[in-house]
Amino acid sequence: MARRENPEINAGSMADIAFLLLIFFLVTTTMDVDSGISRKLPEKQPDTDIKPPVLKEKNIFEVNINRNNDLLVEGDAMKIEDLRQAAIDFIDNGGGNGKKVDGKEGEPCDYCNGAKSPTSSDHPNKAVISIQSDRGTDYGMFVSVQNELGAAYTELRNRLGLKKYNRSYTDLVKDLSNNKGNEELKAKISFLKKAYPQVISEAEPTK
Repeated sequence: MARRENPEINAGSMADIAFLLLIFFLVTTTMDVDSGISRKLPEKQPDTDIKPPVLKEKNIFEVNINRNNDLLVEGDAMKIEDLRQAAIDFIDNGGGNGKKVDGKEGEPCDYCNGAKSPTSSDHPNKAVISIQSDRGTDYGMFVSVQNELGAAYTELRNRLGLKKYNRSYTDLVKDLSNNKGNEELKAKISFLKKAYPQVISEAEPTK
């Protein structure tokens, strides 16, 4: 009796189907994308031999966050909701002269409304805020501190903008986004940024 051979199954179409299913899942599957914080890096110095300027201790506003998310400002415990006003008082103190220009002594701040304390910052263009965190600090706490410090600069710029231009800094920025070629708006925004330059130093986290 002749041996019957089993008919072969054509698997070519199955491979095509599997390939189409793979493409379908790749196209339809959503992937989580981690988004970071937009930060502008400092410009590269043209000469590596340039020595950093000597800063007076009173011109540095120290903000420390420990691993328990406790906030220490100038060595004293502080709540996050009080940080913005403390930063404003420091930046806007106006206790001395500004940076030297062309070798000449800088001028005092004639737009500052601070207490002019001799133990606080001399001028907004000399004020430096230093943030020191711990590797155990929560990311949310660190971002909250950054937000409060950034809001302090914005509030000071808004106040000066309303006084000088009858328009807040925030509104001027919005106006510029709708009219990017307006040189007058650019000049006003540039003036407010130079009046209150945002200088925030982020030190390497402690272990």
